[in-house]
Amino acid sequence: MIVKYPAMIKPATVTSQYVIIEDFFPTILTFAGVKNYKTVQQVDGKSFVPILKNPGLINADRILIWHYPNKWGNIEEIGMNYFSAIRKGDWKLVYSLRNGKRELYNLKDDIGETKDLASENLQKVKELTNALGTQLKHWKAPMPVNRINNQLVAWPKAN
Repeated sequence: MIVKYPAMIKPATVTSQYVIIEDFFPTILTFAGVKNYKTVQQVDGKSFVPILKNPGLINADRILIWHYPNKWGNIEEIGMNYFSAIRKGDWKLVYSLRNGKRELYNLKDDIGETKDLASENLQKVKELTNALGTQLKHWKAPMPVNRINNQLVAWPKAN
């Protein structure tokens, strides 16, 4: 992501803090000076203005979650299936809602997610799987239906 705001950011400033698209809404509100706003749903993001002001701020404990409980077209054509993912620090777990398969990537060393490290880091897989399931359950996130037994797919949890 590139941000240009000469009044706040020095040229060539770099930060390693990750953000997510949901962070843009509260950030824009902060830039606009809007404080006591009301929304029809909870705002999931966090303003990244503090990071722009101090690029050394790093929160490796921040959890980001992506949840795709719907199949968007033919999987063979577009490669999109029922997945959820969680990122915490340098680690990202991708969880297949179809079969429970878990893939683990260290984004610091492998931004392209080419080397699955799940079998080598069982404790990290367990930690992230449980955190993902706990958060999805808390949000009452929609889950796909298993066509074999006509039941909702279970929340992710470590075996």
